[in-house]
Amino acid sequence: METSHTQGGIIGRIRHLMYLNHLSQAGLAKLIGIDASNVSKYLSGRLPVSDALINRIIVNLNVSKSWLKDGMGLPYEKMSLAHDNDADDVERPVSQSQEGMPVYNIDVAAGTTVLSRELTRENIIGYNLPNLNRDWCVVKVSGESMQPVIRNGGYLAIDRESDPSSILWGQIYVVVTDDFRVVKYVRKHPDDPEKVILRSRNENFDDIELQRSEIVALYPVKCIINLEMCI
Repeated sequence: METSHTQGGIIGRIRHLMYLNHLSQAGLAKLIGIDASNVSKYLSGRLPVSDALINRIIVNLNVSKSWLKDGMGLPYEKMSLAHDNDADDVERPVSQSQEGMPVYNIDVAAGTTVLSRELTRENIIGYNLPNLNRDWCVVKVSGESMQPVIRNGGYLAIDRESDPSSILWGQIYVVVTDDFRVVKYVRKHPDDPEKVILRSRNENFDDIELQRSEIVALYPVKCIINLEMCI
């Protein structure tokens, strides 16, 4: 028997799917073939989430059952590595259904490499979020500096195009220099137009002052995928 905590986690993940797919309660009801009034009851906890409902969502939204039911993995997990570790460098299809944005086995808060050098086929571990822009990609992020906005171990959808000369102040970026790669808010320096301020969401982390000329690459964060928040 599922506990109320388990039910609450599934409801949170259903809401997350509705957000990702731009679905209203009526839209979800129509998509999975149930009465619209029942969607409200499921989401409010007045009706228990049944296996039948879970199966309808899995089939109609093509979502991972282990993610929806238990919070494990990615919502649109279609895992097939580009290389078999037991084979001799024989390239294999990454996924039988390459829909959505590629998910890369890359931690954007680690290393100093410009991401364009790492966004290669062999680093793809699956595909995710088919209703978002396919020109973006999904990467993981570690660390606590952006909590609670970005959770440690969460995922980000980023634009693969980097333009350090064009900054939307106050937005979140993956910032790459010769010395580090971080995920921060990028803010205008109050005194020096040749500098920027890299700011964490976690107040325990200090601001970083950085010369604009030191920025090697700047990737806009387009979507934050905090899977833990839905558990």
